[in-house]
Amino acid sequence: MNLKFRKGFTLIEVLIVVAIIGILASVVLVGLGPLQRQGRDARRISDLKQVQAGLELYYNKCGYYPGNAENGATCAGYAANNTWAGLVTALTGSNIGVSNVPHDPNAARDYFYEANGTSYVIGATLDDPQNTSLRNDIDNANRPAGFSINCDDPVYCVAL
Repeated sequence: MNLKFRKGFTLIEVLIVVAIIGILASVVLVGLGPLQRQGRDARRISDLKQVQAGLELYYNKCGYYPGNAENGATCAGYAANNTWAGLVTALTGSNIGVSNVPHDPNAARDYFYEANGTSYVIGATLDDPQNTSLRNDIDNANRPAGFSINCDDPVYCVAL
């Protein structure tokens, strides 16, 4: 009798292991979807709080919340602003120590900003319309008068 000892795995054994790993990986990836949405939403809320701090620094320097005309080291006078891009320009160019203003983690959209000089509304659209943070934000019904940003859920808005 001539017995040969084989070393290694058969092709069937390798294919079964690869199939099991593939199934486990797909289950993990499907399970991470809600966690990723929650993480993006938490980042959006944190970003808005950071921007609020920058807005207060700007207000302390200039005496009003930024508009479109404020892009230099001195306070040039208030001009109405309804864009996030105008806010970014005002905060980063005003010499208050803000060098970077966050943007929405989804490149297809951005945050909302509107100001009238003495108050502002900022907001972000959340991925999860059932996010519990939406219970603590402002909605259109309690948004300050004169502002047009849509703050109804799933948009998370804060105002001053």
